[in-house]
Amino acid sequence: MAEPTPESPAAPRAGVRLGVDVGEARVGLAASDPDALVATPVMTLRRDHNRGSDLKMLLKIIRERKVSAIYVGLPLSLSGAETLSTQKARDYAQQLVQLLKEAEIAAGVYLVDERLSTVSAAEKMRASGVTSRDQRDRIDQAAAVEILTHAMDLRQAWGREPGAAVSAD
Repeated sequence: MAEPTPESPAAPRAGVRLGVDVGEARVGLAASDPDALVATPVMTLRRDHNRGSDLKMLLKIIRERKVSAIYVGLPLSLSGAETLSTQKARDYAQQLVQLLKEAEIAAGVYLVDERLSTVSAAEKMRASGVTSRDQRDRIDQAAAVEILTHAMDLRQAWGREPGAAVSAD
């Protein structure tokens, strides 16, 4: 069997990946290295439902880091059912796709299952000695790292971008 080439659809293009944990009050961000091997926390943005300053800052980060794929966490219930938070994440991803299109930035946006990402992030932080009180400022970034790491693992295993691609309407 032939090895996939960078030009073939089976081999996703190289580049920085961004993990996004969308919450009601905050948005956690994590980024990969250009080879999409390691996820590191970037920052937490305060949600701005009225003016969208969080989305504008996210767009700036995407441009500066030359991000090629964005994985937005899709918070499903443990049974896999959609919740109110699921729809909010879908809406956020759709707004991001529209901004990327308007800014003529060619980065794909993918919704990836993020069940238990915050729980896993909190457990890892607690295991490393971070108290619950101190977690508050970093938990969104840590959840974004979990989302991004999971997506990159799937990408490596499958040879394609994981999740459901979000397209401009």
